[in-house]
Amino acid sequence: MTAPASAPGGFDESELRHIVKHTCKAAELDGTNARLLRGHTNAVILLPDAAAVVKIARRGTLVTTVQRTTHFVRWLMDRGFPTVPLRPGPEQPLVVDGHAVTIWTYLPQPDRPVSAAQIAKPLFHLHNLPTPPVELPEHDNVRAIRKSIAAITSLPAATLRFLTDRVDRLEAELAEVEFFLPTGPLQGDPQHRNALHHGDEAVLCDWDTVAYGHPEWDLVTIEVHCRRFGYTPEHYKDFATAYGYDVTALAGYPILRDLRELRMITTNARKVHHAPESVYEVLRRVDGLGNEDPGMRWHIL
Repeated sequence: MTAPASAPGGFDESELRHIVKHTCKAAELDGTNARLLRGHTNAVILLPDAAAVVKIARRGTLVTTVQRTTHFVRWLMDRGFPTVPLRPGPEQPLVVDGHAVTIWTYLPQPDRPVSAAQIAKPLFHLHNLPTPPVELPEHDNVRAIRKSIAAITSLPAATLRFLTDRVDRLEAELAEVEFFLPTGPLQGDPQHRNALHHGDEAVLCDWDTVAYGHPEWDLVTIEVHCRRFGYTPEHYKDFATAYGYDVTALAGYPILRDLRELRMITTNARKVHHAPESVYEVLRRVDGLGNEDPGMRWHIL
C-alpha cells in the first residue's frame, strides 16, 4: 500500500496495513493493491480490486461518533438521497484495535472535480429533509474553533493569542447575526472534494461533520472554498443561482465567513503534529487573516 502522506489519520504505515488487512478479512474484501487516497483527516484507502473504499477514522475518534454517521447515512440511503453509499456487508462501523472503520462503494471519477453548481441540488435537498431519526449535534463553529486551539501544539504563542482573540471577537459579533433560512440537517463541510460525480449528477460524501443548524453555515463554506481555492466569482455565482440563495447577501455574511475560515485554519493547525509540512500554509493563512486579506488564495492541504 502506497503512503504519500505523513501519518495519514495519525497512523503510521504499518498500523494502516494492519487495520486494512483485518478489515478486508472481516468484510471478505480483496485488499490487493490497496492505496491511500487521502490522509490529512481520516485515512481513506482505495481497494481497487474490491471496488471499495475503506475509511479509517482519525486516531482518537470515538466509535460512537462514527456510529452516528453510519446511522445517518443509512437513513439517507433508505430515502434515496444522493450520497455515496455504504457498502453492503457486515454492520458498520467495524472496530479494529479500537479504531472505527467504514467501507464505502467506490465511484470511479473523471479528472475534473465536481462543480459548486452541481453540489447545489443535493445540498438543497439535504437542507430541506425532515428531522432525521438520528440525534445530530448542534452545529457550533465557535466551540469547534476553541477545541482546536486548545489542541494546537506546533504554533507560536503569539499566533495562538491572535487566534483566541479573533474567535472571542467573532463570537460576540455572531450573537447579533439574524439568519434567514430555517434550520435543518447540515453536511458541515460541503465542498468540491466532499462530493463525487455519479452519472450526470453529484452525490455528497464525507459525513463526519453532519450536524443540525442553519443552512447558511454550509452555504458560506461553499463560498469560502470557491473564493480561497482559485475558482472564479462566476463559479460561486452559478452555485448561488442553482441553490436559490446567495449567502453573501446576508447582513451577517462577513462574520459567518470569518468564523468559517478560522475554523478551517484551526482544524488544520491542530493536525500539524501529524503533517508537519502543512505548518507553512497554516501560518501563511493566519498572516492573511491578520492582514484582512479575504482574496488571498489558499493552497489545499
